[in-house]
Amino acid sequence: EIATRIFRAATELNMESAAIYAYEDRNNPHRWNSDQSFLLPESGTPVGAYLNIENIIQIAKENGVDAIHPGYGFLAESAPFAQACVDAGITFVGPKVEHLETFGDKTKARE
Repeated sequence: EIATRIFRAATELNMESAAIYAYEDRNNPHRWNSDQSFLLPESGTPVGAYLNIENIIQIAKENGVDAIHPGYGFLAESAPFAQACVDAGITFVGPKVEHLETFGDKTKARE
């Protein structure tokens, strides 16, 4: 799982890591492999919890998180999520917002 690899890399770099999880994922390994873990508020469905940008940013700010690695899927290719991180002063570990915007638009990406 990508989250476990990210946590391992953080440990090797002497960095702390934090995970978020939906209630339904409370027993998943990624929660236990990080230094800290935070329960996401319910958002209709378990997947919905991972897509609620406002809640994720709020949890990050409340807990002094300075960088977010979005993993794969969900918000990894979301320009609005990357922008929300930038706006909150949190490093988005991934492509720059403008690149996500360009590659999210298939017509622009082909140019």
